[in-house]
Amino acid sequence: MFRSIFNTFGNCVKIPELKSRIIFTLGVLAVCRLIAWIRIPGLDGNALHAYFASHSQSGGGMLGMYNTFAGGALEHCAIGTLGIMPYISATIIIQLLTAVWPKLSKLAREEGGRAKIIQYGRYLTVFLCLAQGLFFAIGWENPEKLFPGIGRPLIYDLDHIWWYRIQTVLIMTTATMLLMWLGEQITERGIGNGISLIITIGIVARLPLAVTGLQDMFSGQNHANLGILLVMVLLLVSVVAGVIAVTQAQRKIPVQYAQRAVGRKMYAGGTSFMPLKVNYAGVMPIIFAQSILMFPQPIFLHLGNFVGQPFLKNLFLGVAQALNPGSVPYLAFYAAMILFFSYFWVATQFNELQIADDLKKNGGYIPGVRPGQGTSDYLHKAMSRITLAGAIFLTVIATIPIILSKEMNIPQNVSQFFGGTSVLIAVGVLLDTMRQIESHLLMRHYDGFLKKGRVRGRL
Repeated sequence: MFRSIFNTFGNCVKIPELKSRIIFTLGVLAVCRLIAWIRIPGLDGNALHAYFASHSQSGGGMLGMYNTFAGGALEHCAIGTLGIMPYISATIIIQLLTAVWPKLSKLAREEGGRAKIIQYGRYLTVFLCLAQGLFFAIGWENPEKLFPGIGRPLIYDLDHIWWYRIQTVLIMTTATMLLMWLGEQITERGIGNGISLIITIGIVARLPLAVTGLQDMFSGQNHANLGILLVMVLLLVSVVAGVIAVTQAQRKIPVQYAQRAVGRKMYAGGTSFMPLKVNYAGVMPIIFAQSILMFPQPIFLHLGNFVGQPFLKNLFLGVAQALNPGSVPYLAFYAAMILFFSYFWVATQFNELQIADDLKKNGGYIPGVRPGQGTSDYLHKAMSRITLAGAIFLTVIATIPIILSKEMNIPQNVSQFFGGTSVLIAVGVLLDTMRQIESHLLMRHYDGFLKKGRVRGRL
């Protein structure tokens, strides 16, 4: 097995184009990691780093989760503190508007309309970066509200506060736009999906902290028992196996093509199948849900500290406390949003009407199903059923680390690598990247990583 993997890596080096794409991707990801470490001028990042280190058991709440997806940039007061999340949030908003706003929906179907919508998303990304950047800039002036326990400002020079705010907001906005551009360059000139890889490399960068936290659990006076370690290892293996199985699972819809004539050529009929993926949306519902849930708690917390009226103050602070990761309301909202975005992604990306029309034009039909509207209804029903199974799987996987951290008192830095979103994103992105490498290898008659699945597909 390991020999086959080493041979595959050797084959990658033999192909100049694939080799250059891999080197380019690794180089860009290295630049992304630098962005997560270079500190914003005028800020004391050591105090914030110590805060996250002391709150490793709880993960630092919602901002701790934000810090994870930013690759640790928040705790270092780095220029990449905002990460790639504003771009993802802007994409969510644009897709929602496209689904409900007829003007945008019509623009998406026009020639060149998709490029225009992407441009709108970039404009919205800049706006979100400015808003979130100002939020963090003001928060670092009085960190006690966001990071309880830090009683002094993180700013060195309080005499030029507005210059600090403008400089900090512009730096963080520029870093996020640079990350967005680098992600697009990876997708175009590298290997894999650039935005997903940037998120994945930020998650993987937290692995040393997870190893350290695991060592602390089994050392010292408050050491955990070996039973917990066994449960965690079995959970890790089960989650990884389940993620791989569900990611690759598909329902094959049989399709029969009738004999037809095009001009003077006669095309023989045949039997094929249409693959419908069980987890059609991939990791996007979880990313969407987490991107949105990152904002309500800090907003309500800020409003609660800002207003002076006792009733509103208690109301806002109560809502902020209820939306703390691990609470029952948070888990309920989290699960509901994953289910919603699973169906939303399928509704916006899977067009059963167009598929049914294309089948009809090419003389294809599903046995026992009427062409046209009947085929569209059949595909819609089939996709809705398998999407429910995929959405439930995503919900279970996403809530595992939260439950582990709360019920088994496992540090969040450790639990997120023994099941949950981090494993799902990492495994899903790596599988997608391996498929792209596989396609390059097969074009040049080399065996790839997914040899077993490829041979099965030939039969």
